[in-house]
Amino acid sequence: MNQSTLKPHLLALGLFITLSYAYFSPLLQGKRLQMSDIQANIGMSKEIDDYRAKTGKEALWTNSMFGGMPAYLISVHYNSNLISYVKRFMMAGLRPASDLTVCLLGFYIALLLFGVSPWLSIAGAIAFSFSSYFFIITEAGHSGKAMAIAFMSPIIAGSYYAYRKKIFTGAAFAALFLALQLSAVHPQITYYTAMIILFLIVVEFYRAIKEKTLKLFLTTTAVLGIAAVLAGASDFSRLWSIYEYSKYSMRGGSELSTSSTNQTKGLDKDYITNWSYGISETFTLLIPGFKGESSHATLSTNSNTYKALQEKGVANPQQIIKQIPLYYGDQPFTSGGVYFGAFVIFLFIFALFIVKDNIKWWLVAATVLSIMLAWGKHFMFLTDLFLEYFPGYNKFRTVAMILVIANYTVPVLGFIGLQQALEGKINKATLINALKLSFYITGGLCLLFALIPGITGDFSGATDSQIGFPDWLITSIIQDRKTLLRADAFRSLIFISLGAGILWLSIKKKIKYNQTVIAIAALILFDLWPVNKRYLNNDDFDTKRNVQQPFRMTTADQQILQDPDPNYRVLNLSANTFNDAGTSYFHKSVGGYHGAKIQRYQDIIENHISNNNMAVLNMLNTRYFIIPQKNGEPIVQRNFGTLGNAWFVQSFKLVANADSEIVALNGFNPAHEAIIDKQFENHLKTKQFTRDSLATISLTSYQPNRLIYASKTTTEQLAIFSEIYYPKGWEVTIDGKEAAHFRANYILRAMIVPAGEHTIEFAFKPKPYYLGGKISLAASSLLIILVCFIIYIEFFKPGKQPVKDSAI
Repeated sequence: MNQSTLKPHLLALGLFITLSYAYFSPLLQGKRLQMSDIQANIGMSKEIDDYRAKTGKEALWTNSMFGGMPAYLISVHYNSNLISYVKRFMMAGLRPASDLTVCLLGFYIALLLFGVSPWLSIAGAIAFSFSSYFFIITEAGHSGKAMAIAFMSPIIAGSYYAYRKKIFTGAAFAALFLALQLSAVHPQITYYTAMIILFLIVVEFYRAIKEKTLKLFLTTTAVLGIAAVLAGASDFSRLWSIYEYSKYSMRGGSELSTSSTNQTKGLDKDYITNWSYGISETFTLLIPGFKGESSHATLSTNSNTYKALQEKGVANPQQIIKQIPLYYGDQPFTSGGVYFGAFVIFLFIFALFIVKDNIKWWLVAATVLSIMLAWGKHFMFLTDLFLEYFPGYNKFRTVAMILVIANYTVPVLGFIGLQQALEGKINKATLINALKLSFYITGGLCLLFALIPGITGDFSGATDSQIGFPDWLITSIIQDRKTLLRADAFRSLIFISLGAGILWLSIKKKIKYNQTVIAIAALILFDLWPVNKRYLNNDDFDTKRNVQQPFRMTTADQQILQDPDPNYRVLNLSANTFNDAGTSYFHKSVGGYHGAKIQRYQDIIENHISNNNMAVLNMLNTRYFIIPQKNGEPIVQRNFGTLGNAWFVQSFKLVANADSEIVALNGFNPAHEAIIDKQFENHLKTKQFTRDSLATISLTSYQPNRLIYASKTTTEQLAIFSEIYYPKGWEVTIDGKEAAHFRANYILRAMIVPAGEHTIEFAFKPKPYYLGGKISLAASSLLIILVCFIIYIEFFKPGKQPVKDSAI
């Protein structure tokens, strides 16, 4: 690779860094972005982070929320995977600017692999990375999702490159970026990436049969398969851990036959489809304000709502118009619509008319399917089909997220088409005809909605009647929704017209290639940048201190923390108990915030905690309740009925299954009786245990992943521990000798304790982390060596002639 070949890539990287820090300019002033999910993660991972800072080791388990759960999907460093160091190098800088840079670079590499020129690939990278979804999820703090999307681009393009050009080079790119994507820990995006590649494989298989190159197809597929296995093996420790945990988490479904009638083999069907994109809402891809944008939008002082507030003499109208529910689509609420860019949609339609290669069909098929699947509950025939028969699909919620597929395929096809149009290999008449048709379709839709906005409906939202606003205010908001649609429709029409004009001038040879590319890149940026600023702008930044310490200790927290014994749980009723990470920052919480809690604990929440079953709260060692007051200042209530960290019971009741087990928790006394599933009957040699009034058992040492108890009894006893039972990874010893424990009371740990004085230790040592780590180390080392070797052979080997790009 010589200097002339390297020049556009270095310029691209420099431009990407500049654009990223320009958009997130408050970072350069020492500020940081406030991201709700990142702030929640600070609360979720506080105990884990403290343990890591103190010991330099991974806790792998936390007791700070939902009674206790594995930390795999909260905060675990898998340092045995050397790809994590590659990722850290790529992410160097201030987030989320560095995230955006990686996203730009990833799509740039992807378009290069698809055969698009470097200069046009820069424009394409801007189109993909500055689409609204990236900024919406960044504002929410979904960093893992953003990174998984960024790495998606070269995985797919590398696979295509392997089939069409060089097998090992393409496979190397696919393997490296798949390993990076897996390290971003967002299985749902990885799943969607695999769906796109499946379309590619089907089309390439058809091409191989037609061109009689089946042997080459099978060889390429095998090499890509090996590449995928190697990438997966690099992250084997994490994948194994998550896979093992998924069977016991909400993703694995409930054992209760009395649970939801909409239960699939994975998540509940209503839970999966709650965030379904409306069918008409799909027009937001073309017109950003088609369904009112955000559920908490900011209006201007020229808005109908502001004027109505002033006329009614409402105090502080400037503050009120900063949180207006403009959104009136089919989702419960949203931070903004998914907008691809008006001219980007135009390019996609344009490409449909001029691209003749088979690449068009798998990109179009993936686009159409992703949009229809995003409709979720509004198109249940297809949704049910995938939930029932497409492996793994029922493990993921928020079906609208699948629009990331179209978010990728639309600009890819659009810029492949643009590349072919600008190469001069298609006759002018064909290009002009395609240009006109594309303009009539996209521009015509925009003009229709601008002139007749009422054709979309009455602009009322499903939640309008629930927000408690007076009728005059709702009427004003509806007028502003209508105004926004009309304005954004005209706006999209303008950008489509300008873009079509640039292409027309280029086809007519009125402007040069470089001028065309620069104009298109600028046009796309000027379109997307202001729309993204509606969702993520400088007002979302705060001081570094406030962002890194988002939780403030209340008087109630201070009062609880005065307890000299820190080993208890807190039920915070002054917050959204089961969507609250703040309590976990200060205490071991009965509640918490996580989308993949242990399923049995979710069953307990739904069947007992939500019904204030004090027996269950007592067995969970719930010592304190935080109670809301009318004046807004919560108070603390001490629970004197809590059973502590461990206790002995004299009797137990064997039940047949999970249904019987959870029902039996109604009206039982956990201080004297245990409810045990028959599957653990082999642990119980006797039906009754002798009461020992002097018997004691207490927690003597606490770490998240290591609990030590001291017991003293004159007879064998049945001990119940107020810790969450998880069947994998927990090793138990009595006086250093291996012992057995089992489940009791649906979610707790239990064991038989022999007579005498003993030390009981629970230690969390999961094989997926420790044994899997060795596999990850070996596989990631091999992957890095192979990728470096292929890159050297392909680009840096002496005598290697660079491939000239005819479009430059």
